[in-house]
Amino acid sequence: MSGSGEFAEAREVSAPIRHALEYSVCTIVNDRSQYQAMLTSFRNAGFTESTSEFLYIDNVDANRLDAFQSVNQLIAQSVGKYIVLCHQDVRLLTDGLDVLTDCLKSLNTLDESWALAGNAGKTAAGERRIRITDRHGADQHNGPLPAQVVSLDENFIVVKQSALLGVSTDLGGYHLYGTDICLLARLRGLNAYAIDFHLEHLGAGNIKEDFFICADEFERKYQRQFKRRLLKTLSTRLMVGAMRWELGLRAWRRRRRQS
Repeated sequence: MSGSGEFAEAREVSAPIRHALEYSVCTIVNDRSQYQAMLTSFRNAGFTESTSEFLYIDNVDANRLDAFQSVNQLIAQSVGKYIVLCHQDVRLLTDGLDVLTDCLKSLNTLDESWALAGNAGKTAAGERRIRITDRHGADQHNGPLPAQVVSLDENFIVVKQSALLGVSTDLGGYHLYGTDICLLARLRGLNAYAIDFHLEHLGAGNIKEDFFICADEFERKYQRQFKRRLLKTLSTRLMVGAMRWELGLRAWRRRRRQS
């Protein structure tokens, strides 16, 4: 249709998306000195203005937005091909832009359905997959990497922009948004991976009452979402949360009714 003059008032959308930059590095800030040190470590590691933008939510004087609200705002305003969600107390060490780019290229070859990558997570079998330096030890490397995981630690998460992901709008606080976005990705048929990208995280990671509140809210939300129930559409009825044998029986009955 190009040049035909048809649909002159409309704009055709086609893939692939061309991104203005390779990376958008996104952070919630409540300590200016911590964030400045993080920025310096990223820039020294190759994340310069030619490849990257740096976005932040300013919570220095007040908690304007919690983590769930912040993540959605940051993702919505990012222009990078890859969105890096990271804590202000993350420091890049020897691994920089080139190493991260190579890790993500390897994921593209391994699994076209990958959408999330981080330096710390757990597999479906409950095994730790970690590449980090933190208060638990220097230069930690647990298990073979990359490894598919069902949850990612929030200190460092890469989101593939083309996956069009966000976090839940009915959850709040500052914990478990990494698990939430992994679960939402899985529901869309996308995968999350722990990768071999070494950095330092200065955070203490203390579990306090606010963490327990977030965990309680998380469980209540997904209990509502995944309980066994019948969904009615204009053309059929769908059972969610059913046993495998029930789904097989329903599929047989559905086709029988249409024959």
